[in-house]
Amino acid sequence: MKKLIKLIFALVIILGLTYYVNILYKNKGKSDLELIEFAIKNTENIDKIIINDAFNRSFEIIRNEEDWTDKNGNCIQQTNVEFILETFRNIEFKGYLPESSHEKYKKLMSSQHSKVDIYENGEWIKSWYIGPSAQDHYGQIMLLDSKKYGKSDNPVIMKIKGVNGIIEPRFFADYRKWLCTDIFTLKIEDIKEVDLKFFDEPERSFTVRKNGTNMSVFQQGKPLEYVDTSMIFRYLNNYQKIHYEQANFELNEKQIDSLKKTSPFCVLSLTETNNSTTKLKCFRIKINEYTNTEQIEYRDTDKDRFWMELPTGEIVKCQYFVFNPLLLGHIYFPMDISMLDKQKK
Repeated sequence: MKKLIKLIFALVIILGLTYYVNILYKNKGKSDLELIEFAIKNTENIDKIIINDAFNRSFEIIRNEEDWTDKNGNCIQQTNVEFILETFRNIEFKGYLPESSHEKYKKLMSSQHSKVDIYENGEWIKSWYIGPSAQDHYGQIMLLDSKKYGKSDNPVIMKIKGVNGIIEPRFFADYRKWLCTDIFTLKIEDIKEVDLKFFDEPERSFTVRKNGTNMSVFQQGKPLEYVDTSMIFRYLNNYQKIHYEQANFELNEKQIDSLKKTSPFCVLSLTETNNSTTKLKCFRIKINEYTNTEQIEYRDTDKDRFWMELPTGEIVKCQYFVFNPLLLGHIYFPMDISMLDKQKK
């Protein structure tokens, strides 16, 4: 009987130890995964990403059937999304922080960090807290919060597989960096009329009208008698792919209001065959320069770029190189010299 009691007692102890070891193992595994399981190998089910930056800006992107948009369904740059998805797939653990630095970085990240919320099939699965870069700038100090394991206690150093650099620049909430830069993506058959008015050089103004297969060009309201139809096709073909260079990162609200009150050097109006109209106002960029000797200020204009007011009222920066095929109509439609002489008289 005593032997049986001892045997039962030994079995209880063994079972208890086994349970305790299993608990320790599970907690250990959980702790490790909380720290480093940032990656999402299959990104096909990710359908929403919310980015919050250190300046309290937030930007939300949504997966649709064919592409990604902002939360309002507006076009965004797809390459930016691809960089993010690539980061989700290829992020990997680089190293632990010294235990003595944990409190320092937790306090730092609580006050200044970027946060990325990740959703799969409409449900939140993970959040990345992105802190400062690693000391060698080949990694990022980050902290993970996940639906499966909860929020990790201490930040770790993460990096992107095969990339020597930091992670944070891939996640930005400034909407201007997300905007699609395309202004015109039209085929010839989509265009009904193009009208350009130049206010500093009115003799350059012209209008191109297309009615089915009939096309004509007007200068000063009068049709040109001799126009090469192939040149009209060449001109209208330029509207297939026109982008602005970048959003406005320079002018404040007061400067924008002041710019809009000045006279544009050109206004381009395009009417599509569905009668929708796009009106663009083009403004010279004024620059201040100084001579090297007398330090005398003089005003000039940027020879490479200009400001444009979009139909939304937003100001963007454009390159003459891109827009000259639209603005330089005299290349396609030689000006009527007799009309120009009359203007001079």
